[in-house]
Amino acid sequence: MGDSPPGPELAALLAELPGAVRPVIEFARLTGWRIPSEVLPLTWRQVDFHASVVRLEPGTTKNGEGRTFPFAALPALETVLRRQRDYTAAVERQPGQVVPWVFHRVGRQIRVFRNAWVQACRCAGCVGMIPHDLRRTAVRNLERAGVPRSVAMKLTGHKTESVYNRYAIVAEQDLREGVAKLARLNPGEGRTMLPFENRTMTVQSGGA
Repeated sequence: MGDSPPGPELAALLAELPGAVRPVIEFARLTGWRIPSEVLPLTWRQVDFHASVVRLEPGTTKNGEGRTFPFAALPALETVLRRQRDYTAAVERQPGQVVPWVFHRVGRQIRVFRNAWVQACRCAGCVGMIPHDLRRTAVRNLERAGVPRSVAMKLTGHKTESVYNRYAIVAEQDLREGVAKLARLNPGEGRTMLPFENRTMTVQSGGA
């Protein structure tokens, strides 16, 4: 598994992907859901715009448990879904077209996009990246946002913390940012170093 793609690298990759595949990647990056088994089979009956949630039914996930991802507070995810809804509505204006899939190519469900992915990675200069790296990206973003681990695991569908920990890798840039935050907390520390005083410790006899 490669490293989670940083912002500029992912933006370059998205720009090279076909328009039908781009929303799949954006959705996976934001939710951390598994692309082949959870994102690509997603249907519109699993998206509730009124409640602002997208759902996976029990038995359809790797661990067998159902899952809910609220998106009212995540405008980027809502934008992806609404754009797909508008695109689907446009396709369905054609006679006889009924499109149950959230992600599709002119009404046909997207099942694989390996060739498009490899070509986009080559053009974007990120050869070796795989779609599953987006799951790590989502976990890393949840960690950086300070989301409690128990909540993050429910959102991404990690059943055990040991598996989740493999994705929650702290990048070197995160460490630098952490130290920078520490420095901002005490901006005066380290600028003036005072010498320790050489004091003689006096031990008194008797009880204290």
